[in-house]
Amino acid sequence: MKPVEHRTSGDSAFSRTSRDTDIQADTYLPRAGSRTVARGDGARGGVPQPQVAVTSAASARHFARDVVRERWDRPGRRASDEAVIDLLLVVSELVTNAIRHGGGIAGFEVTPTREGLRLRVHDYSDVVPAVAYGQGALPHGHVGNGYGWPLIIRLARDIAIERRSQGGKTISVLVPLR
Repeated sequence: MKPVEHRTSGDSAFSRTSRDTDIQADTYLPRAGSRTVARGDGARGGVPQPQVAVTSAASARHFARDVVRERWDRPGRRASDEAVIDLLLVVSELVTNAIRHGGGIAGFEVTPTREGLRLRVHDYSDVVPAVAYGQGALPHGHVGNGYGWPLIIRLARDIAIERRSQGGKTISVLVPLR
């Protein structure tokens, strides 16, 4: 995949480096040609885990919350309620944008990292909206749409948009949980 745009925001932003991979991170990958997310089996001793259908913002939020509880939280490290609320807002915005503007969800991935969760939402549209390059300013005097991307920019780090070889794009963000 050739990157379309890489953008970092906030003081704690960082590029995708060994920080993302220096812990054992299970990635939840969609099966080819479907909108189903398979849970990794590495942390469960090779036992395949059930499939999770991610077809809506609600199912994506449920899935992300489960990953926080099952894979990220541990003794001495728990995601705060506020961090989980931020995560769920970012998940909702990304998935809703894929459904409304990207021709649907082509895949949804969640990878725990030391800092939080890396989200990857795949859609079917090659169009990268101009607001993706914004600075996170909320619309002034505007009622209705247009608040999602500014919120994503404010709450997430290491935002990247890449074209998919089979068409469409992938939006990848890191949502800190600390």
